[in-house]
Amino acid sequence: MLDLGYPKYVTQGGDWGFYITRIMSLLYPSAVLASHINMIRAHPPSFASQPALALQHAVTPYSEAEKKGLERSEWFTTEGQAYRQLQATKPQTLSYAFASSPVALLAWIYEKLQDWTDGYPWTDDEILTWVSIYYFSTAGPNAHIRIYYEASHNPTSLVPSRERASEWIPSVKLGLAHFPRELSVVPRVWGRTLGDVVHESVSEKGGHFAAWERPDVISKDLWEMFGREGPLYGIVPGKNGY
Repeated sequence: MLDLGYPKYVTQGGDWGFYITRIMSLLYPSAVLASHINMIRAHPPSFASQPALALQHAVTPYSEAEKKGLERSEWFTTEGQAYRQLQATKPQTLSYAFASSPVALLAWIYEKLQDWTDGYPWTDDEILTWVSIYYFSTAGPNAHIRIYYEASHNPTSLVPSRERASEWIPSVKLGLAHFPRELSVVPRVWGRTLGDVVHESVSEKGGHFAAWERPDVISKDLWEMFGREGPLYGIVPGKNGY
């Protein structure tokens, strides 16, 4: 971002974008002034670190939607993570299949497009576009696998694991978008353990690929956060002061 001429900026992300934007916020808080996320990986508040939130959590029952969200999260943990385990431990084995067979890559991706969305009506053109971006990219059909391996095998002192992305980051303002068919669907109070939440939306429909399934929600959130009436209007100074 500095090379592109942006010394201060805001970020938005889901899935790996959640981890990337959160770690950017952790490492460069003077540059990343705010972040909006649509996959919320968070834990229950504890009395040791956040007593007020922990008390709220202890006395407030989960709503039916939050209970169903926890069930969705449990489903993904127990039934939907085989792909991640393979990509994080033996990525090269999968790479041979993807390099030699477009059908293998299609099956690998199409499964997620179906299981991870909220009944989204995929067209043939959409599916083939998604798969083609992977298959015909300059990096090739195997590039997307390695991030899982590299992220779990290259710890640093500041980021020993991805769990740092789920810790409280104090100085970066935060927006949260909750979708019922996300892979990680946590109660709203859990999300507030991540940082200073200035905007939050809860949708009745939407899944993991929110920017594709519900671009209306993502764009509305960003306008409400950073638009003229939003809490973060002018947070990034521009040529005209906003």
